[in-house]
Amino acid sequence: MPSVLISLSSFGAAEVGRHGQLWCTEIARQAGADGSEVRGELLRDATAELPALQGRAAVYSSPEGLFAPDGSLDVVALMRGLHIAQSLQAARLKMAIGDFSGNSHDALPALKQQLAQQHVELLIENDQTQAAGTVGALQAFFKAQDTAGLDLGMTFDMGNWHWLGECPLQAAKLFAARVRYIHCKGVQRQPAKWVAVPLAESIAPWRAVLRALPGDVPRAIEFPLIGDDLVAVARVQVALIRTV
Repeated sequence: MPSVLISLSSFGAAEVGRHGQLWCTEIARQAGADGSEVRGELLRDATAELPALQGRAAVYSSPEGLFAPDGSLDVVALMRGLHIAQSLQAARLKMAIGDFSGNSHDALPALKQQLAQQHVELLIENDQTQAAGTVGALQAFFKAQDTAGLDLGMTFDMGNWHWLGECPLQAAKLFAARVRYIHCKGVQRQPAKWVAVPLAESIAPWRAVLRALPGDVPRAIEFPLIGDDLVAVARVQVALIRTV
């Protein structure tokens, strides 16, 4: 049975802003989750919050891209993400590739060297941007990293593909061998945009997507958890994800 985490963004920016991510990790624990994903973009005061969160995060999610707009490796962003992950005692750092391009290939040996000195595993997520979230962009990156002798796994976000007009089931079949972490996210289409929803409310074939992915990697809730009793709401969703 895979471990189930909760991405703390699931509690909403307003709720996290009101209570802080430490409070959210306690809700996740009481709901039976196996851990939490701490979100860099939701840290209000990193200096004060990170020490209190130490040991409570399985994953640190960096809001920064791995490659800068000019295609160069963003060493500052990478090292910042690794440093925070280490300070949290998180085993994994999640980043998107950012602006990886043909100009970026020469930087991959330096990336390999940087990561060889770390005890944190870097995972690459498909985000909602054309540069870092399409099948083509990610295939190009993974092909280049294979050539460079890197072995970075993937955070597969089930919902983000919809924002870019990609088929999540097709993507699951293409990337399954690389997937080491899954963001579980249902989707609904509103007139002007896609929105994230709980899996049971999704219009996407989420069960088929999950079954096409490795069954032994951690899964994280990354959809809105809303209700008067957040522990009860989260507990139901954790239990559902464990059953698939």
